[in-house]
Amino acid sequence: MALMITDECINCDVCEPECPNDAIYMGAEFYEIDPHKCTECVGHFDEPQCVQVCPVACIPIHPEHVESRETLWQKFERLAAAKAKAVAAQSQAPSAGA
Repeated sequence: MALMITDECINCDVCEPECPNDAIYMGAEFYEIDPHKCTECVGHFDEPQCVQVCPVACIPIHPEHVESRETLWQKFERLAAAKAKAVAAQSQAPSAGA
């Protein structure tokens, strides 16, 4: 299940840096969570870190993106593989000073 941030968000900026998948970003009015990147921290932590640090408890499960733990794990593996591929490509790119 992906999480979502409700309009009760006070834009305190504590959730965004805690997300290991870079799924949290500033929306038009308050922070939002990309459901395609949110794994509820499966693969990283036992519990969603954004929920743990949120001072106003405005991060429930997104009702339109209900996923099993197995599906979240598969999403984590896909995201980790894509990140590893991007890092490898970046390390092979010629440097600007070369």
